[in-house]
Amino acid sequence: MVKDQGVSVCDVCRTMDLGETAVRRWIRQYETELNGQSGIGKPLTAEQQRIRQLEAENRQLRMDNDILKKAFGLLCPRTEMTYRLIQQLQQKAIPVTHACRILEVSRAGYYQHRQRGPRQTDVVATVELKAVFAASGQADGSRRLVSALQAQGRTLGRYRVRRLMSEAALRPVWKRKFVHTTDSKHDLPVAENLLDRQFDVAAPNQAWTSDITYVRTRQGWLYLAAVMDLFSRKIIGWAMAPTMPTELVAAALRMALQQRKPPPGLLLHSDRGSQYASLEYQALLGRHGIRCSMSRKGNCWDNAVMERFFLNLKMERVWQRDYANHGEAQRDITEYIVSFYNGVRLHSTLGYLSPVAYERTRATTPPILVSEIT
Repeated sequence: MVKDQGVSVCDVCRTMDLGETAVRRWIRQYETELNGQSGIGKPLTAEQQRIRQLEAENRQLRMDNDILKKAFGLLCPRTEMTYRLIQQLQQKAIPVTHACRILEVSRAGYYQHRQRGPRQTDVVATVELKAVFAASGQADGSRRLVSALQAQGRTLGRYRVRRLMSEAALRPVWKRKFVHTTDSKHDLPVAENLLDRQFDVAAPNQAWTSDITYVRTRQGWLYLAAVMDLFSRKIIGWAMAPTMPTELVAAALRMALQQRKPPPGLLLHSDRGSQYASLEYQALLGRHGIRCSMSRKGNCWDNAVMERFFLNLKMERVWQRDYANHGEAQRDITEYIVSFYNGVRLHSTLGYLSPVAYERTRATTPPILVSEIT
């Protein structure tokens, strides 16, 4: 209004209710800007202008850096590519610490990558993982799968296996059920709990355990009696029948005795069911010099190892099947015990070895006398 329309400063201040001093200062600043100088305050010194220039360049560099990071993340999503780029930057005298910080990766992870070399691609690793998972009956978790892959010469970390399992939707089959099969309401003699949960045994044929479980078929219930050597967790005897007579547990024990031929003094643990307390079964133990041990009443933990085997059997095989009759169930369970559980399945207690492999590796270990088992 003052410069273009020729209105006096006093009239402008009176009309717009402004201070005359402020208006005159604004006019001077406006005239200074028209001359190409700083219009706010005093003109910038050479040092201030240099600082302003450096700040502008810094903002531009940060913006360029953010763009490159986003583009690199889209074009090269794998960590292997990042590590490869760090190696190339080293050849241009760029320190590892600086490159890792800029590319937002861990320096320790980079050095570990250099020690073990480039990893397999996720596609190949997933194919191998699916094969091992299928061979386990879709039952193994990440720990056993890692050990199974290592046995085949494939080295994958557990967390990577867990990630690949999640991406491939590989979930172990879990379905918990429990039914009591023990009839302890009888007047037969009951043995003491000599085993007392000492499940870690130093040599084969020192301590065995036995139990009975049930299997559902369309033809009706099928009962399974099994005997396990606690040394290697190997199932050494089993028998199946549509009922649970004493002959069922006796047949499983006779199979174990024929396979192992243990020396006198063997400790055999079971629950206090009527089959195990029967005169016929106790006479069979006496003829072979076997000491009898029984769980406390209503305490399944005293025979936890055998209970765990039955749970694994049902999770990994029985609950995934729909058996038409007893014969089909018998064949499938026998195949599971012989071909998978004893020979292939990895046990964390055995250092992720199968029972057969564990006994083979411990074959040269000097035996310990059976009398040392209390």
